[in-house]
Amino acid sequence: MSENLTAWEKVEIARNPKRPTSLDYIKYVFDDFMELHGDRVSKDDKSICCGLASIENQNFTVIAEQKGRNTRENIERNFGMPNPESYRKAIRFMKQAEKFNRPIITFIDTKGAYPGKEAEEKGQGEAIAESMLTMAGLHVPVIAIVIGEGSSGGALAIGIGNKVYMLENAIYSILSPEGFASILWKDSKRAKEAAEKMKLTSDDLFEFGVIDGIIKEPKSQEYTEEFIKKVSLKIRNQILKDIRKLQIMSASEVIEQRYNKFRKMGC
Repeated sequence: MSENLTAWEKVEIARNPKRPTSLDYIKYVFDDFMELHGDRVSKDDKSICCGLASIENQNFTVIAEQKGRNTRENIERNFGMPNPESYRKAIRFMKQAEKFNRPIITFIDTKGAYPGKEAEEKGQGEAIAESMLTMAGLHVPVIAIVIGEGSSGGALAIGIGNKVYMLENAIYSILSPEGFASILWKDSKRAKEAAEKMKLTSDDLFEFGVIDGIIKEPKSQEYTEEFIKKVSLKIRNQILKDIRKLQIMSASEVIEQRYNKFRKMGC
């Protein structure tokens, strides 16, 4: 049973290389999806996928962090760790969504933004900050869903939503347990202990008011197509439920609701 798992066991589930990716869910959550590419400045970084989608008669903009299934795919996707180009691509489509009044759905699944020298030279920190700032001021509703491993600013960069959800066995934290243990105790081998203290599970974060709800997963961790379909239906239903409420709000109300949601955290 998921509720009996330790925090570290949930970390391991969230990191399972066989766990469904964003594109696995997108296939069934939406009636159609058309991926668009490029940041119009440098290149197309494939660790974040962006595109247009619909459910019934409602159009959406989708922004999703994407990991690979094997070594080749992970190299192509940079192991799901976005470069600045990815965040600038995301910002491009956020602004496009606002122009055409399309709600935004984001899927979060990353161990963090890419920390390499080249990424820093290209303005990694600035790109993350600009993405967060852009999301905070969007006039259109934003729903963010953590589907696997959500860590550090790499996750928060596309996580400033009017509604934020987590799959039951996902994790969401300021950094990895290994990084936390290295900073706190100078010993990354104490990651299991760190995971318990970090309060990174969906139950913890719902209790603290960081997320708005938990999307339950099937008890079996066999990641079959049936598993993906069941979770996708729950995500789809949650999106439709929230969008109906958010779309009757004015643009200023959408911004204010999002601002108040994050402003009250920690109070």
